This record gives sequence, structure tokens and C-alpha cells, in this order.
Amino acid sequence: MTLHQFIERPSVFAAEGAAAKTVYAVTPADLEAAGADGKGPDAAALAWAKAAGFAAEAGSLLLVPGEDGAVKSALFGLGGNPAEQPFAAGRLSKLLPAGDWKVETTALTGEQVALGFALGAYTFPRYRSDKQKGVRLLPSESTDRADLERKAAAVTLVRDLVNTPTNDMGPADLEQAFRALGEHYGATVTSIVGDELLAQNFPLIHAVGRASTTAPRLLEMRWSPKGKAAAKSITLVGKGVCFDTGGLDIKTSTGMALMKKDMGGAANVMGLALMIMDANLGLDLRVLVPAVENSIAGDAFRPGDIYKSRKGITVQIDNTDAEGRLVLADALAYADETPSDLMIDMATLTGAARVALGAELAPYFTDDEALSASSARPRHRRATRCGACRSGWVMTRISARVRQTSPMPRAVAWRAHHRSPLPQAFRHRNEELGAFRHLCLGAGGKAACAGRRRCLRHSRALWRHPRYGRQSVTAAKRNGNALSYNVLLTRQGDCRGQDPSRACGHLT
Repeated sequence: MTLHQFIERPSVFAAEGAAAKTVYAVTPADLEAAGADGKGPDAAALAWAKAAGFAAEAGSLLLVPGEDGAVKSALFGLGGNPAEQPFAAGRLSKLLPAGDWKVETTALTGEQVALGFALGAYTFPRYRSDKQKGVRLLPSESTDRADLERKAAAVTLVRDLVNTPTNDMGPADLEQAFRALGEHYGATVTSIVGDELLAQNFPLIHAVGRASTTAPRLLEMRWSPKGKAAAKSITLVGKGVCFDTGGLDIKTSTGMALMKKDMGGAANVMGLALMIMDANLGLDLRVLVPAVENSIAGDAFRPGDIYKSRKGITVQIDNTDAEGRLVLADALAYADETPSDLMIDMATLTGAARVALGAELAPYFTDDEALSASSARPRHRRATRCGACRSGWVMTRISARVRQTSPMPRAVAWRAHHRSPLPQAFRHRNEELGAFRHLCLGAGGKAACAGRRRCLRHSRALWRHPRYGRQSVTAAKRNGNALSYNVLLTRQGDCRGQDPSRACGHLT
């Protein structure tokens, strides 16, 4: 079955077996070691790179000519820490000349390269025609192409829906897009519209959306796998506020400017549903989207109004700009009437989440401790290689948030923030959180850093850990009264790949 597209566009991937030029995605260490194993850029390309002053800085590109003067290959810089930008290949779609290309690299997986390229190649051509360069990528043979195209299609769908302005993405338009997705994969789609919401006991959805010229509605999709029994059931609920003026508690012009994105939760559950249905996963799928527009008119709901929700609980309206939790209250109560193994709700619910956690972390809430521990577990092990001897070691990426005025973080602080045990890399005798021992946690991060080569405030610092070798820490990023630390740990490994506790020798 072909993938569903909200806006039809050509594939960014080259046909299988296509003749493609090579892009060598390299780090500075790769350039130094190139040619030692007979792989990577040839001697002529390396000489060209040296003459051009190419240093493999992150995002840099160097086209390499052949003997006839035409482009033969290209070098793409990944910087010193490729793990910090796993989708760096997204820039290639804008930098490379037209044609079919393939990427060779040992620093990133084939899926990271291909998915990054697809995400970077995204355009939104609905309202103006952007001339396409015709750059296509041939994914590596190790990449699951069907899964790759499915993920790219899901992200593209979400972006298309969110980018479409409300004059073309109101509640009725969102229903049309919702139906098109469901019908493409043989799902059953129904909707409850306008005053029928009151008749079927969805008073909060009706109250929020009744002032709009487009009637509020509750959209529902049901799908079961083809040719096999479903092992589990899942319910997805997405906030579908197609535009939010704030209601009578009206937003400022700045706060209202991007409110077409307030249906981002609905768009995301639709993207997830696309992946589930296209992969024909063994799940009974149910998707619910309360689609409304929070407008201002004579019959708009007011501060001080009291409504009875679908669940029978009375709700007093203190601020009409808190409309998302109202429509979701009815939708979630309805979803809970038919139990499922897992229920996920996605919503652009409050800007306070961004104030509290910044742009890098998405807040989530659950009463399932096992689910919370599983989804929040640090993904701290990643295979990589030494740039000099090509042996393997372990790379660890941890994000830690501490209050600016707090003392040195301890294991209890990690557990409190992450709801999970310490990563194995931090457990060794009395060295729990030892990698944080030299962090500058004085007022404003200005105190001296014992054991460090440079202070945390000076962008990047390196030091030696007694067990895990060289460390690097990015600069503290201010967010209110908190600092974010992104920590990259590289644990020493054995050149012969036998004993991971032995030093590599090239990592110093």
C-alpha cells in the first residue's frame, strides 16, 4: 500500500539501484585517519580537502571534482561530536547539487542519515511554488526503507497539518484530513458535530467551540490490523484546537500569532496513527480528536460559567484561555469508557511547560510508574569508534537539570528528576555522579572549577575522569532559575575490542 500524503510531493529518496555519487560524512578525526583502512575518501579527495582548508566542521560541505572537472563526490563535516547532531544530514538536501547521492560514514547510522536528510528536505508548497533542487538520497542497504519512508511520511503529515493556516485548517478541514487518513488505511471514521455534542453528552467540547462559525466536533477513528489478530489495544487522544484567540480572556497579538499550531496534538496523534496503520502493527487502534476553534462572539463561554462535564463533575471557568483541558476532559472521559491497554494524550496544553522545562524537554504525566521509568530511561549507550584505531568504545549522553543555587547533585537528585536509577556509567565505588563533580554550580556558574581545564561558562570544558577518560560538557543554558547541562561521556575502550576496561590510548 502506498503511503498517505496530505500534500502530494515526490519522494526525496532515489530509486533502489540508482547510480549515486558519494558523500563522505566525516569528523576531523576521520580526515586524519582516512586511507589507513582503504575506506573513505581517496587520496585525490583528501588532497583537495587539504588545499581547500576543509576541516570537517559541523554542517560544512566541500564538493570534490573529478579529472574532467565535473563533481565526483563530496565531503560533509560532522564536527567533533556527531552524536550531538544525529540528524545533521538534513543540511545536505539544501547544500548538494541536483542528482542522486549516497552517504558513507561510520559516525552515524544509516537510518539517522536518511531520516535526517528527509526531515531537512521538507518544504511546504501549498501556497507558493518553491523550485526543488532535485536532490535525492539513496539510503544504505542496512536501512529498512519501508520503515524509513513511513517515519518520514508521518513527520511530513504532522508538519503539513500544523503549517496550514486556520482558514484552510478549521474544525471541518481537520475532519476532512482525519477522514482521508482513516479511509486510506481502511479505518472507520465517525464524527459528532455541533448541537449533537450536547445530545450525546459532550458539553465542554461544545462550550469551547460554539462561538465559532464552524461547528465544534469530536472525531473518532477505529482500525484493526489486516490479516492478523490484535495483541493489544491503544487509544490516542489529540487536542484539536484549530485556533485559539484565548476567548474572552483574549491573548495578546504576539501570543495569538502562532495559534494555528494549537491543534498540534491532533496532528501528532494522526502522524502516529499513520505509522501504526501503515506498518500493520498488531494493535486495535482508536484515535479521538476534539476539533474546535476558541473564538469570540455573543455566545462565547465566559469566565465564571460553570458546566457539568461528561464525567458528571462540575467545572468553573476561571480563564477562557484554558480551553484545551476542557475539550480533553470530555474526550478522555469518553476514551476511558472503553478500556484499552494504553492511552496516550498529546496536546499543546500550556506555555508553562516551556517555561518550566525549556525547549529541549517535553513534559508528560502518568500514573503508571513502570511506563514512566521505561520511557524516561536515559538512552546512554551508543556504539562508536576511535578515530585513530577504529576500535569501539561507549558514548554516553546524559541531560541533567539542576537549580542554579543547588549544591552538587547527588544520586538522590538524579532519581528525583528522572524517576529512574542512575545509569551504569555512574555506578562505581564512591563515584556516583562523579562526572558531575567538577561542574561549576556556584551563583551564576562563575565559581572556579577545581580539576577542570576551563570553567563551565567558557562554552566547553575537558577533563580527565579517573575511570571514564575524557569528558566534555556543553555550556550551561539558562532557563529561568535553572541550568541545563548536556553531558557527553566517552568511556575508554580496548583497541582490540577485548576488554572494555582497558585504555584505548588514542582517547587521551
